[in-house]
Amino acid sequence: MKSFDVVAAFETAVAEFAGARYGVAVNTGTSAIFLSLKYCAEREGRKRVTIPARTFISVPMQAIHAGLDIEFEDVGWKGVYQIKPYPVFDGAVRFRRGMYEGGLHCLSFQARKLLNIGEGGMVLTNDADAADWIRRARYSGRGAPTYRIEDVDMIGWQMYMTPEKAARGLHLMEYVKERARDQVNEYPDLREVKAFEPYRTVSNRTLRVA
Repeated sequence: MKSFDVVAAFETAVAEFAGARYGVAVNTGTSAIFLSLKYCAEREGRKRVTIPARTFISVPMQAIHAGLDIEFEDVGWKGVYQIKPYPVFDGAVRFRRGMYEGGLHCLSFQARKLLNIGEGGMVLTNDADAADWIRRARYSGRGAPTYRIEDVDMIGWQMYMTPEKAARGLHLMEYVKERARDQVNEYPDLREVKAFEPYRTVSNRTLRVA
C-alpha cells in the first residue's frame, strides 16, 4: 500500500459509516470548516454567515479567514448546526452511523472528540465537484498523489491529513460506537469576544431547541 492509500481508505470508511458519497480528510476540523466556507464563498458570493453565539471560537475565525462577515445568533443546538446560509454543517461533536445531513458536513478528530486520532478533520459531501475542489485545495492545489506542478491551476493550502493519522483513524473505526451520544460542551458567548467586533453584525433573534 502506498503511503497516501491509507488516507483514501480512511476517507472511504468514514464516508460509508456516515452515509455520504465522499469524504475528504484534512489536518484539523478547523480546516474542514475553512475549506468548506471558502468553497461556498467562491461559488455563491455571499458576504455574511450566521453562527451560533455559543460554539468553538475557531468557527467564526475561519469564516473571517474565508473573507466573510459574521452574525451571531442566540440559538440552541445539539450535535450539528448549519453555518447559514451556506450548506455547511459543523458536526464536530457528533460521530455516529448515518450522521451525514447533506451539504458540506465537517468533522473533527481532535484529542477530545469521539473518534480520537489526536488531530484531524474531514468534509463529508455528496457533491463530486466540492469533493474534488477541497481535495486539491488541501494540498496546495495539487491532485495527490500523482500530479505535475505545471498543471496546478488553483491556489491552495497545506491542510492535508498525514498517512500516520489516517492509519490511526482507520484502526479506531473498528471500535467506534454505532450510536454514540453527542458530546456536550459549555461554550462561552462569542458575542463578548473583542476580536470579532469589527467583523460582526448584531442579531436580535433568540431561538431554542427542545
